[in-house]
Amino acid sequence: DVKSEWKDYDKTFTQSNGDGITDKDHTKDGVNMFYNLVTDIYEWGWGPSFHFAPMLKGKGALESSIAHETRIPDTLGLKPGTVALDVGCGIGGPLITIASHSGAKVIGVTINSYQVERCRTRAIKAGLRPMEDFDVLQGNFLDLKFDDDSFDNVYAIEATCHSPDLEKAYSEIYRVLKPGGKFVNYEWVSTAVYDPRNADHVRCIDKINYANALPEMRKYSDIASVARKVGFKVLEERDLAQNSTAGDWWGILKTRKKKYKVNDIMIKVLSFLRILPKNTKDVHKMLYGVLETFIEGGELGIFSPMYMVVLEK
Repeated sequence: DVKSEWKDYDKTFTQSNGDGITDKDHTKDGVNMFYNLVTDIYEWGWGPSFHFAPMLKGKGALESSIAHETRIPDTLGLKPGTVALDVGCGIGGPLITIASHSGAKVIGVTINSYQVERCRTRAIKAGLRPMEDFDVLQGNFLDLKFDDDSFDNVYAIEATCHSPDLEKAYSEIYRVLKPGGKFVNYEWVSTAVYDPRNADHVRCIDKINYANALPEMRKYSDIASVARKVGFKVLEERDLAQNSTAGDWWGILKTRKKKYKVNDIMIKVLSFLRILPKNTKDVHKMLYGVLETFIEGGELGIFSPMYMVVLEK
């Protein structure tokens, strides 16, 4: 139930001093609880694609989000006849875009059973054919239930940041990828500007981690290092937030502040009336509260949710 899951989540992901959480073994269950708590709120308040995107000049949020997603199949060279794995597919926003855009079959994996059903329902409604154009499975990307060399390409969008062991996650992705196949990932990272001796920087990253079920925040330099360690060749790495021709990824949070404030009031009222479970208001308070922290992290330049790596097996 929401009350017990909220208490467990709060206990698991509370962190301070930039040290991450203490019980990393509980991360898998904690992330699953997180998405039990937030999936409907995210879909209602944000949309089907649970990620940020650089805001393109003269374009809206939806167009910018789709451009951010289609960069992946274009980089991978996805096309009809190829099969890609979506690691941490959520409710299928990017999966639907990428399968539709490329013509490739996309298989999604998510830790959360509710998200499996939402993804399947949304994909079918969008016109994708089950088993032919897509599939979606419940699973843990630290222990993928696929044979070695199963996929032509793999991608992940703001998902492996939830892993308590990035090396293990990348090792599993390497294992299921065919030789010569590519893996594109958008990671959450602290940037070169982040200073672990700066109390404001540490507080900001700790709050982002807490409100988003991250066991810790990786440094930007960790990503390629881990990839090479498990055997990948690093073809490209760059922070897509550092794009002078696009707007700030956190700009959408500024423009939607009033909307999210109204949403927060609505959630409080519905929780008070017991139309929603009582602790739903606490979950939404956490999500609403971190908006300013995301903006702060973006404006300080210490956090990026879109550090891209292009890797090859």
